[in-house]
Amino acid sequence: MSENNQFSISLELVEDYLFKIDFGEFGDVLTDEPPPLGAGEGPNPARLVAAAVGNCLCASLLFSLRKLKDAPGRVSATVQGELERVDGRWRIGKLDVVMQVENPDSLTHLPQALEKFEDFCVVTQSIRSGIPVNVRVEDSRGNTLRE
Repeated sequence: MSENNQFSISLELVEDYLFKIDFGEFGDVLTDEPPPLGAGEGPNPARLVAAAVGNCLCASLLFSLRKLKDAPGRVSATVQGELERVDGRWRIGKLDVVMQVENPDSLTHLPQALEKFEDFCVVTQSIRSGIPVNVRVEDSRGNTLRE
């Protein structure tokens, strides 16, 4: 298996619920649970999952457009997570992702890219069996391009 197919991070408890996550050459990130459990000194793991989904979907849309020789401008996303109780325990109930594409009118292959880009998203496709992920793509004016 090649180096690109494997990854490793390490975590270390700092205090209470504050952890230092070591991403090696990419540096450290502090995570914490929100009050009353932790002090909210960093994003909690649920927010890291939401960030990973949003980032991966944006990268996948960029990959799809660039593969078709389109040059997208700014691509962004907002991810809204919802926690719910399942069998008395908190779980991520769903993630709603709204993506924005800056200049859709200049993207000749946008319809083809919008059909396929989610398939390239490793994170979304990996967690979808356990967490519903809803994706909507809009232009910068808020007009829906794909739902």
